[in-house]
Amino acid sequence: MKQRKILVTQALPYANGGIHLGHMMEAIQTDIWVRLQKMRGHDCVFVCADDAHGTAIMLSAKKQGITPEQLIDAVNKQHQRDYADFLINFDNFHSTHSEENRQLSESIYKALDANGHINRRRIKQLFDPEKNLFLADRYITGSCPKCKAEGQYGDNCEACGSTYSPAELINPRSSISGATPIEKESEHFFFALPVFRDMLKDWTRSGTLQDAVANKLSEWLDDELQEWDISRDAPYFGFEIPGEEGKYFYVWLDAPIGYMASFKNLCDRSDYNFDEYWNPGQDTELYHFIGKDIINFHTLFWPAMLTSAGYRTPTAVFAHGFLTVDGTKMSKSRGTFINARTYLDHLNPEYLRYFLAAKLSNGIDDLDLNLEDFAQRVNSDLVGKVVNIASRCAGFIDKGFEGFLAEELDNTRLLTEIQSAKDEITKHFEQREYSKAIRMIMALADKANQYINDKQPWVIAKTDTQSAELQAICSSGINAFRLLICYLKPVLPAMAEQAEQFLAIEPLRWDDSDNLLRAHKINKFKPLMTRVESDKVQAMVNATQEEYLEQQQASAALKSKATDDSRCVAPEIDFEDFAKVDLRVAKIISAEQVEGAEKLLKLGLSLGEDELGNALTRTVFSGIKSAYQPEDLVGMLTVVVANLKPRKMKFGLSEGMILAAGPGGKDIWLLEPHRGAEAGMRIT
Repeated sequence: MKQRKILVTQALPYANGGIHLGHMMEAIQTDIWVRLQKMRGHDCVFVCADDAHGTAIMLSAKKQGITPEQLIDAVNKQHQRDYADFLINFDNFHSTHSEENRQLSESIYKALDANGHINRRRIKQLFDPEKNLFLADRYITGSCPKCKAEGQYGDNCEACGSTYSPAELINPRSSISGATPIEKESEHFFFALPVFRDMLKDWTRSGTLQDAVANKLSEWLDDELQEWDISRDAPYFGFEIPGEEGKYFYVWLDAPIGYMASFKNLCDRSDYNFDEYWNPGQDTELYHFIGKDIINFHTLFWPAMLTSAGYRTPTAVFAHGFLTVDGTKMSKSRGTFINARTYLDHLNPEYLRYFLAAKLSNGIDDLDLNLEDFAQRVNSDLVGKVVNIASRCAGFIDKGFEGFLAEELDNTRLLTEIQSAKDEITKHFEQREYSKAIRMIMALADKANQYINDKQPWVIAKTDTQSAELQAICSSGINAFRLLICYLKPVLPAMAEQAEQFLAIEPLRWDDSDNLLRAHKINKFKPLMTRVESDKVQAMVNATQEEYLEQQQASAALKSKATDDSRCVAPEIDFEDFAKVDLRVAKIISAEQVEGAEKLLKLGLSLGEDELGNALTRTVFSGIKSAYQPEDLVGMLTVVVANLKPRKMKFGLSEGMILAAGPGGKDIWLLEPHRGAEAGMRIT
């Protein structure tokens, strides 16, 4: 088999927040495919980077009182740690805010300009009159000019997929200040995308894309292809356009170039040749794994830019759908917008790797993480089927035969059947039909377990622990287990490594499934996978809700402490809006731990009496456990937002929000009213 030279990328996570399970689905899908190629002996390189430019990062850094460089450096470390703990095996993880990316972005831009594909013209751009800055697309919301869907961003519609300019939005608003933007004229630079219409029509129908994606693109190519605005005005965090003071590359120009830059960074530290993978006509392959929400950037703008600049286009772009949890869009308040680190604090990463593999296809349909199904599938398949084969056979081999497998196996027909499935399993993995591959593997695991059930080695061992038949049966079972682990290794690399240690073998290659272990000494068996515990799944959901509640409280505290523009972290509101907030003095009449919650306390509050003398009480969950003992809170007066809409949480109904301030941990302080205040008193 000829060795292929393959370069693989996944979409760049944005450097303004943590990695969540939606990101991780794509990373796992890509990592499985890359591991398959490496196991098959191909030279497959997997690179990624943080997408580190744009207005969001600039504003977030300002809000935190740090520089954008400090922010993206800290986030980069967090991202790399989270990916590594999910066993994502990058060959290089870089940043778009790098010298390699600056040089490549400038050279590509200059090539586009020299080829006549950059046009300059003055446009009316939306401007925030309160914040005194031009608004990036993602900071303008309104109704889509095509389908009229509300709440859409200023560059593309998530409802119908259309792209447009921010000025085309209906009823636009600044999401930074809430102000109605005004139009202000500015010179902008545009990439002449319509010039590449015919090239893109051919490329998108050349087998590089899924049919559903190609069909969608044909609509844009026929009706909506427009010049692409690639510049932004200062202030902006990014690369300044060469020779154009105060003009910056739009983040989506240099983001995909970040793939090239990350690979270039690797080339400079290794024997890889950059030109071999990026120049046209080379015997190399290039694949991008992306979400369906960024198809237009990767399948229209990107290949056209590459063509103009003299680079090769991708061999294929693989798009996937979104991740939902329990049937709905991920939600912070419901505890289902789960960050990677929160998951890792409670559950084994290979649980998720396996579950997603068992559900993933090569289409763009959304994938649902049903948490009950998640636990049941992992427990049934991995613990109850695959690991069970080894655990049922290994003890007999260890005790009766000093760990040696038999020379002659009992059921070569079963083993031949498992081996003969390799080509079809390979095809399914190669085509990203992971769920089909997993179904085949588990069907074979069922047959192996049925074989052991029929042979009942435990019955034979009661009368003869050194029976040749017993050794042959259990050796067949161990060989079946080894073959199944070989097929599962791209999905479960850590469990495969433990299995390799148990089997006393070298790291499994894909073609090792062609061979069997005979007269081979194995090591003592140790458990390879524990069951998913439902209380740990619930603890993960609870922790996610606590994080959301803490964020809400921190935001409220920051707003209450903002005293000048340098501290202000939220847009100004009218007095009428503020007057709607009912701040009341509350007496804490009870406080207790919340079972299963790491940071919450359950508080019972008294707000005095109503007009008829009935006691007014509230139950509030508050993330102050790290700073207060429950018994110390009883009897204290504090301030509560009394008219906050109750929110249903996993551990009860929270009927308000108490006000606190501080950086977190033990440094959290409840806001206390002035002396002489009484429960129920309104703060004005």
